[in-house]
Formats: sequence, C-alpha cells, structure tokens
Amino acid sequence: MNSQTPHIRPVIRQLDEATANRIAAGEVVERPASAVKELVENALDAGATRIDIAIQDGGKRLIRVCDNGCGMAPDDLPLALSRHATSKIDGSDLLAIRSFGFRGEALPSLGAVGRLTITSRVRSGDGATIAVTGGAIAPVRPSAANPGTVVELRDLFYATPARLKFLRGDRAETMAVAECVRRLAMAEPFAGFTLTADDREILRCDAETGDPLGALHARLARVMGRDFIDNAIALDAERDGLRLSGFAALPTYSRGAAVAQHLYVNGRPVRDKMLTGALRAGYMDVLASGRHPAAVLYLACDPQLVDVNVHPAKAEVRFRDPQSARGLLVSALRHGLAGAGHRASSTVGDAAMAAFRAETTAPRAYPMDYRPPAPAIRASLDLQAPVPGFAEAPSARAEDPVAVPDDAPLGAARAQIHENYIIAQTVDGLVIVDGHAAHERLVYERLKAQAAAAGIARQVLLIPEIIALPDHDAARILAIAPDLAELGLVIEPFGGGAVAVREIPAMLARLDTQALIRDILDDLVELDASDRLRGRIDAVLSSMACHGSVRSGRRMTAEEMNALLRDMERTPRSGQCNHGRPTWVKLRLPDIERLFGRKD
Repeated sequence: MNSQTPHIRPVIRQLDEATANRIAAGEVVERPASAVKELVENALDAGATRIDIAIQDGGKRLIRVCDNGCGMAPDDLPLALSRHATSKIDGSDLLAIRSFGFRGEALPSLGAVGRLTITSRVRSGDGATIAVTGGAIAPVRPSAANPGTVVELRDLFYATPARLKFLRGDRAETMAVAECVRRLAMAEPFAGFTLTADDREILRCDAETGDPLGALHARLARVMGRDFIDNAIALDAERDGLRLSGFAALPTYSRGAAVAQHLYVNGRPVRDKMLTGALRAGYMDVLASGRHPAAVLYLACDPQLVDVNVHPAKAEVRFRDPQSARGLLVSALRHGLAGAGHRASSTVGDAAMAAFRAETTAPRAYPMDYRPPAPAIRASLDLQAPVPGFAEAPSARAEDPVAVPDDAPLGAARAQIHENYIIAQTVDGLVIVDGHAAHERLVYERLKAQAAAAGIARQVLLIPEIIALPDHDAARILAIAPDLAELGLVIEPFGGGAVAVREIPAMLARLDTQALIRDILDDLVELDASDRLRGRIDAVLSSMACHGSVRSGRRMTAEEMNALLRDMERTPRSGQCNHGRPTWVKLRLPDIERLFGRKD
C-alpha cells in the first residue's frame, strides 16, 4: 500500500445466514460424493437398514437418498435445516461421539448451494415435506410417505456456479460417489445399499446376516471382490484399550496404487497419514518396489481416546496416543503376515494358468470317435524307442523319490529344471518353486532372527560426527534416541541444537549419517514415526541373504529340494522373496486337465 494513501478502517459486518451456510458448504460439500457421504451417514445414524441412492450426471443434476430409518416428525423438519441443530449429541462432551454426524451442518449447507427437498415420516405419524432453495426455506407441507426419509438434492452448486467449474466429468464424479458408497457399505455390513447412476444400477449390497465376523467377511467379498478375501489374512489384536480387526491381503496380492486401502476408526471411514504410514511399515520388507498393500482394517477404542472433531468433513482423526495406535497396527500386520507362513496369493497361479492357455479363441476340436491303434500297428510303432533328436535334460531328472508326508502343502520334489525351478507334486496338483528366491527369503529370515536375538552390532566412530540442527529438530530426534540405539545408531546431545553420532550399525559402514538423520526427521514431522533405519538394516541383511543363498544354475539333489520345501513351510513370509515377488506358484490338477481338454 502507498504510504501516502490514508488508512481506511474496515467495517465489521455480521454475515447473513445464507452466506454463512454457503461458506460452510465450501468445507463440508466439496463435490457430489461429499453430499452423498453426508446424506448416507445421516441415514445410518437414523438406524436405516436399507439405503437407496440415485444420482444423475455424476450427482450434479440429482442426488436422491431414500432410507427406512426412524424418520422425522413435521415439527422437526425446519429445525433440521438450521445450522448446528442435531440429534446426535447434546453438546456436553465432544469426545463422547458415537455417531457418524454430530456437527449439524450438512443439511443447511446442501440447502444453501442447491435445491433441497426432504420428505420424512415417523412410523406412528404423518408424512411431511420441506424444501429449501439457495437458502430460502419454504413452509412444511403434508406429504404421503413411507416410514423413513427421502432427501432429494437437485442442481448442486447452482447457487455457487463458480464451484461447478472445479468439478470433473460425469464419469469421474460417478466413480467418486461409488467409492464413497463402497466405503460406507464396508462400515455397516448389516445395512443394504443400492446405487443407481443415470437409471442404471451400478452397485448393490444386500444386508448381510449372521454373526458380525461372518457378515463382514461376506460384505468384503461383495465389495472388494472374492480374490481379495480369498487372499487375505484375518487380524484381531488388542493393546492399551485399542482393538484392531479386519483383513490384510498377502504381499503377493498387491496393487499398483493405494486404491485398496480402507481404514476405519470406531466404524468411521478415515484418511489418516499416521495410519497409512503404519500400514506401509507393516509390509515394509515383503512388498515389491512400487507396489501397495490391500487392506480393510477397523480400529475400535473408547471415544475419549480419539478426537473426530478435527475437520468439518470428519475424514481426519487425532489419537490421544498415536504411537500406541501405530504400534498396534504395525505389530498386528507383521505377526499376521508371519503367521501366513509360505502362503502366496491364488491369483499368481491363476495368472500362470492364463499364460499357458492358447491365444486363439477358436474352440478346440477333439475327435470323439478315437480308437486305440490295432495290435499290429502298435507293435510296429515301438513306443519305447527314443525320439530322434531329443535327449532328456539331466537337470530335469529327479533323484529317487524321498518320503514326504501326503499333506505337505508344497508337496514332494520331483524334478529341477533350468537349474533353478523345482517341480513338486502335491495331492491336488503341482507346485513350481523359484529355488533361488525361496532360499534367499529363508536366509534373510534367519539373519533377521539372529540380529534380533544378539542385537545389532555397533561400530564406534573414532571421531563422532556432529550434526547441527534447529533446536526443535534436535529435541525431536533425541526423543527417539533409545529406539535408534537398539538399531545400532547411538546419538547424544552436543549443545546448541546439535547432536553427536557416536556409534553406527557395523553393517552400514558407509552410512551417510546426516542424510539419514534428516530423512528420519522428515518422517517424524509427517508421520510421527520413522522406519528408515530399520529399512536400511533390513536392506543390508537382504543383500547378504541374496549372496548367501542357493544360486541359479546349481543342481540340487532330491533331498536338498525337499528340505527347501519343508523349510519354506516352516518359515514366516516365505511366500514372497525379499523383493516382494512370489517364490512359488501352484497349479491345480483340474486346471491342468482342462488345458488338455480332459475336463470341460
């Protein structure tokens, strides 16, 4: 501002109700999916067991949510459209929240930016309807209605047309709405959901029955897909008043992006950096680079231990003890994956069978009138004679069979081909094992167990390395000094905000300590925890395991191959190598027979 310009005192004004609602809508209603989320959560809070959602043009032209919940009386309808009017809480304790909604902002916000109509009826009363257009509320009118509530929102953002320019295309908005409904459907398996887009049903989840675990299992199979639930491990762990349950997929059933990660806190879908970081840490040394785990996890605790009143959209939470929540999630995942042993995802075998199938789609013709050759012709064929030009590869010939239990999951070794791949016969098919990758994982797990038992060997620096840090960063890194010392990195305060690195892990002789400390600090700022040092140590152990394992090209005896298979069955996480790739593939006998036309 020019210093010669006289200062003009700004005038403080009280914003009118319509403007205040439009401002609130900017936080609560970001896109059509946000509106659907608020309305469906209201229906669930009303005890609905059936919720039908219909949208048109990605939700821009129409959003209709019908439920069979408790409904509202005619006198309650105008109050429901007032800001901060809610039946969910009484305002005495904002930490005792057990419902999805509680702020009382959704309906007035929607009415401020669109054309909203609410029709509702309680089971023992008459139906009524109320409409609000751009913040202007019409009188309540009698209306015929079934028990429950129907909320219809037309022309979203018509009152704030500038917001429409920031929306994506109809298809993208429809996909966002569908994802929102799927997330809520996984939170409430005993409620039924349907989603119709432009008069076409794109999602249906009928209400599940039975015990809670069985209902959740069925709902996840319907929403996430049968492949996910068939290749997931069940988790159930408890610590410090927190309980974690749900399903986490095997490492070999991973995704190219973090699109199959769903986290819930007290039944509420959340997006929390600390929890997603813990999920990543739980899979730290079992996933291939660039791959992401798939999981649906539910964290339950006393509402007093978590604050859900962090953001108007209620998608973020804050734990009273975040490290306890993170530790529970990481330890439960690691124990669960270890308990899965040698399991690998069934989709690996399915992909292998698909690769074997012929590329042509033309039906194969098998002669139905085949007859064995006549005895005279059979005698002239000499079926025992070697085929000219063919010699059996020595490496493909198995040793004398070794006694193997009939129920051995990975079967009995029958051959080794290309001096690496072990062919094993199981009761119901065959298994192909990548010998080098499998042995690499076995050696790696042994090295980790030895390091955990004996501790990480340290190397004392002749001249301590001094790292200058801001005071707050120095305090942050020194707060976790005991944890770093367990991993072989010993740091001490040096005064003036600096820290001194006295000892480093012996196996990390060329460690760039300054870069490591700063990376750990970045993790602490973003996630309030860091696994970088553990990751680097594991990377060294993995490299040692790679060099100490059976190399490709080495011919193995039958005893060695079977010993490797038995070790795999006993070793945690042996279903994938150190780089996250599967160590074995199973081909079921019916699928093999189908390849050769023996089965339809």
